[in-house]
Amino acid sequence: MNWCDVNSWWRSQGTWRTLYLLFLGQVVSFSLALCSFTSSLIASLGVDAPLTQSSFNYCALALVYGSILLYRRQKLQIPWYWYVLLGFVDVQGNFLVNKAYQFSSITSVTLLDCFTIAWVIVFTWFFLGTSYSIWQLFGAVICVLGLGLVLLSDAGVGGGGGSKPLLGDVLVIGGTLFFAFSNVGEEFCVKKKDRVEVVTMIGIWGLLSSVVELSIFELKDLESVHWSADIILAIAGYTVAMFMFYSVTPFVLNLSGATMFNLSILTSDMWAVIIRIYFYHQQVDWLYFLAFAVVVVGLVIYSTTGKDTDPVVPRSSLGNENSHAEYEVLSQENTASRNHSLG
Repeated sequence: MNWCDVNSWWRSQGTWRTLYLLFLGQVVSFSLALCSFTSSLIASLGVDAPLTQSSFNYCALALVYGSILLYRRQKLQIPWYWYVLLGFVDVQGNFLVNKAYQFSSITSVTLLDCFTIAWVIVFTWFFLGTSYSIWQLFGAVICVLGLGLVLLSDAGVGGGGGSKPLLGDVLVIGGTLFFAFSNVGEEFCVKKKDRVEVVTMIGIWGLLSSVVELSIFELKDLESVHWSADIILAIAGYTVAMFMFYSVTPFVLNLSGATMFNLSILTSDMWAVIIRIYFYHQQVDWLYFLAFAVVVVGLVIYSTTGKDTDPVVPRSSLGNENSHAEYEVLSQENTASRNHSLG
């Protein structure tokens, strides 16, 4: 290849598009790891208020996306009671995963969060009629086996981190079940209507649900918190990281789809390892690295051998992590629109 060919290659749209997607994918991955880190840091500072912690994120979503919705001056296109259910389910998922940081290590929580993919396969097949290939199911089984190694490590075979690692693992798996319901519900809503409306309503009803629940279950915990600048900064960092995650993810899915997104956020687990080693000065058990390798193989098989369906994207820890499947649908709609315009 001569210099002219090299120059032409680097100036090609496909090359720059790929580099841009790789960059955005790692921004998403890093923001997800940052959510895990700040949530773990909040727990290490002695704050046990996962509902309060998540409420700031719901408030930010409601304010920002709600402003856009108000500017459009459009009526709700989906009955409000579906959004009430969706917001409630999402809050429970965030509560359980954030609560898990009180008992388990950041590496276990972030890797076990991938368990969502197993739940969404079942729910999308049962409720939405999504079909999956044998290889996709095989990849999902491999992922579950890899996550089983994490449970084995945290059971004491390899010395898992945290005060009660098995309890933390159970909480994470329970959280992924709620996240899966949230993912499937959001996918259904966005296939029918608008992404901005869905995110806005999740923010509003998620905030209301959080406020009601924390007023019942967390007031005593909040009263016992000795507030400091470190705690406030940690909660602010968590909120910013979550908002960044929700803001960048649509671009990744809009330009590339779920395959690159799944593979990109997988590196958030490695960010979690770096945080655990260099910030918390903790050793990472060898079973975790084996589990990570097995999950990588499973996700690669799942992402590269599937049928051309509308996939539901698994969600991470951090708190995270909320669903992103709706953005894949928007990508398809935007592509169709562009093709129509060119025609």
